[in-house]
Formats: sequence, C-alpha cells, structure tokens
Amino acid sequence: MLDLTSVDLLDAFTRELKLCKLEPDEHVVVLSEPSSRGDYVAAAFGAAKACGAHVIAATVPGGNPSPSDSTHTGAGPGLTAVLNDTAAQGLLKSADLVVDLTREGFIHAPLQQEILRTGTRILFVCDAPDVLIRNLPKEQDKAEVQKGVALLKNASVMRVTSAAGTDLTVELPGSKPEFQVGFADDPGRWDHWPSTMVLCWPRLSDGRIVLAEGDILLPFKEYVRRPVTLEIAGGTIEKVSGGGEAQLLSMFFDDANDEWARSLSHMGWGLMRTADWFATALYGKDELMGMDARAFAGNFLWSTGPHPVLGRESYAHLDIAMRGCTVSVDGRDVVAAGRLVDF
Repeated sequence: MLDLTSVDLLDAFTRELKLCKLEPDEHVVVLSEPSSRGDYVAAAFGAAKACGAHVIAATVPGGNPSPSDSTHTGAGPGLTAVLNDTAAQGLLKSADLVVDLTREGFIHAPLQQEILRTGTRILFVCDAPDVLIRNLPKEQDKAEVQKGVALLKNASVMRVTSAAGTDLTVELPGSKPEFQVGFADDPGRWDHWPSTMVLCWPRLSDGRIVLAEGDILLPFKEYVRRPVTLEIAGGTIEKVSGGGEAQLLSMFFDDANDEWARSLSHMGWGLMRTADWFATALYGKDELMGMDARAFAGNFLWSTGPHPVLGRESYAHLDIAMRGCTVSVDGRDVVAAGRLVDF
C-alpha cells in the first residue's frame, strides 16, 4: 500500500478527468453521499477546476432509507435519494460529466440510462486510493478492449475451460458485447475507474463451472478455499456442490427470494495488467469494491442476477472472478490458462 497525500490524489484525479476528455467550460457534478470519502470529493472538485471546468459538488442522502436484506448486493435500483428527487436528476442530466463517488451508484438502474441518453458522461469511483493510482488507465487501453468487443460481436460461441474442470459453452448472438476501460470519454458513456474488461450478456449458456482454490467471490470479498462445482443449464445454475463456499452460495441464492438469483448475467475477461489478485486480502472489506479481482488481466469474470438484454431486474447480483481459465471465441483463444493472448 502506498503512502499517499492529497497532492497525489489531486494529480491522479486530474489525469483521470483528462482521460475523460474534460474540456474547459464543461460542467461537472461531483456526486457524493455523507459516507463518501471527503478526500475524493476534494480531489475531484480540484481536478475539475484544474481542467478549467465549471464544477458543483452535490451531496445527497446516502443509501436506502429502508432496511435492506443482506442478499441485496448492490444491483438494485440505485441511490434512493436521487431516484426520488427530480431536482437531483435534473442536475445530473444538465452536466457534461458526473463524477459519482457514492457507494450505491446507478449501475443497474433504469435512471442511469435515462441520464446517459442526455449525453452526460458518468465516471464511477469507489475503491482505495492506491488501487485507483496503481490502476490509472491509459488512453491506448480503449483500443484493446474495443478489439475484444468487435470479436464478440462477430462470433457465435464462447467456450470457457479450466484444469479444475470448468467446461462452459456460451451462445453469443444477441449478447450485447460491451467494455469498461476506466474512463468516460464519449457522450452518454458510463465507466468505472479502475476497470479494463470485455463483457457480454449471453442469453444462454450450458455446462459446468468449477471454482478453484483462490478464485474470488464478490461482493463477499472471499477467496475460495475448497472447489465448488456449479452445473449450468439454459443459463441457470441448477446445482451447487462442494465445501463451505458452495453452502454460502446456495444459502445466498435461496435467501435472496429472487427468481433470477441463480440466472447467469454478464461474463467476459479482464485486461487490467496492473491489477493485484491479492488486493482483496490486504484491505478491510469496507475499503474496496474489488476491481482488482474483477478486471485482473486474464481472469474469467461471470455474474448472476440482472440482465438488461433479457429485461431482468434483480437485487441478487454476484460477481465471481476466476483464474487459470481458457476462454475461446469461435475457437480462437483470448485467454489461455489464465494469460491474455494477442489475437
């Protein structure tokens, strides 16, 4: 972990906003809630000023005012204070760039798409300071992730295998390939700093996923200690078997009381070469969102719950990051045994 100062944060946020193509006289809203990091608010505000932009810092009430089940893992409608406040929505829609420093965000909220359609760019930031700085993106990262998106758009099948026993076949037509690159530079673009990944939303997948020791369960932020086998049919987890982590997953699915809890959502592979697989073990759970694991170069990331292509809204969202997999697209490897392949 780095010993960072406010100067380091201001420099990092300024470099980040320049990657977002923030221009003089554009309008920036720094969105926070009371639990947001004050040093991030100050750094984002100062960085926007350094770029010559007009900037407003807006603090809204945090989270959901109603008690939320532990199985509601962040994939719900988003920050209630904004969802119920048309004035706040109008402010965000009027901005050229929103720097979202809230914990809830709007990642799976229909409102976020409504805001983006106005041309507003949204940058979501929610990780530890040295994670942000170590994983500061580069402009050339965008061409690499777009290359992966283009490959998926023209392909029929993705297959994922591993020495641990994973063998999953994924149908790609209609899967809406997308990317995250760590900066929001195009009008109507949402992105997440830090993140560099290719992902898609398949309609169907079949086979077996075997989680090996050391794979990471998010948002639990736990490493797998004993193998877990998940049998997949028609894009749904039909059976979970294994040790303690298998019981954890099964209980989560059952307790969620959500019809889509066992349904697969987005999946893809990470390209963030600066990511540290062991970061999850080095911080308190409230200090990290876990983007090192999610975007780790050569991982296979898959999730459960919400699925915008199929119109499924769900609170029961898990991201599971795996190492050591081979990911092939129409027979062409993009990841071989956990290592990125140039294609």
